[in-house]
Amino acid sequence: MAKEAIRDFNGKIIAFIEDDPNRKSVRAFDGRLIGWYDKKNGNTYEFSGRMVAKGDATGMLIGR
Repeated sequence: MAKEAIRDFNGKIIAFIEDDPNRKSVRAFDGRLIGWYDKKNGNTYEFSGRMVAKGDATGMLIGR
């Protein structure tokens, strides 16, 4: 699983994107789940399980 840190303009970590074969997860800097992209069905979901977009919109979840 690949893990990438997302930083703001000042270099502070604001989120992490974790990519594995079935799912791409977005986590806040403190580790709580923000949402995920399901690669099998091609939809993006927020932390509650509600679908928010068709396709990979994980970048949109950061800052929500």
